[in-house]
Amino acid sequence: MSLFPGRLGIASGRIPHADRHGLLWLSRGNLYIEDGTLRFQTSGSDDIEPGNYAIPYQTISMILLGPGTTITHDVLRIMARQGTLIAAVGEGGVKFYTAPPMGTGRSKIARAHAMLWADEEMRVRIARRMYAFRFQSAFPHEDISVLRGMEGSRMRETYKILADRYGIDWSGRRYDRQNPTAADLPNQAINHAATFVEAAADIAVAAVGALPPLGFIHEDSSNAFTLDIADLFRTEITIPLAFSVAAKNIPEGVLERHIRYEAARWFKKHKVIPRMIEKIKELLYVDDSGSDA
Repeated sequence: MSLFPGRLGIASGRIPHADRHGLLWLSRGNLYIEDGTLRFQTSGSDDIEPGNYAIPYQTISMILLGPGTTITHDVLRIMARQGTLIAAVGEGGVKFYTAPPMGTGRSKIARAHAMLWADEEMRVRIARRMYAFRFQSAFPHEDISVLRGMEGSRMRETYKILADRYGIDWSGRRYDRQNPTAADLPNQAINHAATFVEAAADIAVAAVGALPPLGFIHEDSSNAFTLDIADLFRTEITIPLAFSVAAKNIPEGVLERHIRYEAARWFKKHKVIPRMIEKIKELLYVDDSGSDA
C-alpha cells in the first residue's frame, strides 16, 4: 500500500483506468466543453459520420487527436482533472507529436518498469523475453551478445524471404544516417516504415505510462523502450509494410507519403497499438486489474 493513496480522497474519485475503454481516436473536428459535457463537432471522416457527439470522457483512458482537430482550453483543464490523457498524433498513429504526463493514478506500470530495469538480473531476463517473442522460443540462459548475433542472422534471412515474397530486388540492409536518401528504394521504404512503427510504439508507451528512456535491449536513447517495443513488430509489420509499397515502384519524392497512408491502414487493420499495449504489460509482468494500472 502506498503511503499517501490520495489527497482527501479526490484522486480515488476517478474511475480506475482498468475499468475504462482505452483509446478514443478523433480527427477533423472541434473538441470542446458545453455545460460540463465533452463534445466533438465533426464534419466526418472514414471512421465517424458528421455530427455533434457527447463523449463520456470519465470512461476513456486516452484521447488521440488526429489531423484537422482543434481543442479548447476547457477540455485540457477538465481532462487533466479526470486523469484522461490527450495526445496529438498523425493519421492512424503514424506520428506522435506530444508526450502527455502519466497523470494521477497511472504509476503502476512505471513503478514495475523502473524496478525491473534497475535489477540487473531482471533486466537481462526481460531482454531475453523480448528475443523469445521474436524467435517464438525461450532463451533462459543465453548471453545477450549471443542473442544479438542470432537476431542479426534471423533478420538477414527475413529480409531475403520477404523481398522474394513481394518481388523486391534486395541487395542487403544499407543505411547511411548522414545521407539517408543515398539508399535504394527498398531501404528508404524500411526507414520510413520504421519511423511510423516507432510512433505507434510511442503512443502505446505513453498510454500505459511506461518509461521511454529505460530500454532493456536498446540503451543510451531517450526513447530506448519505445525502440524495444517497435522492434517486436519488425518482421510482422515494419518490413512487410515497407516492401508492399516499394514493390509498387513509387517515386522517391512521394515514397514517404505513400508509406504513411499505408501505415495508417495497417495499424487499424492489425490493431497494432492495442497489441503493443498488451505486449508492454506482458513484458513487465503487470496485471492491470488493479485500480491504478
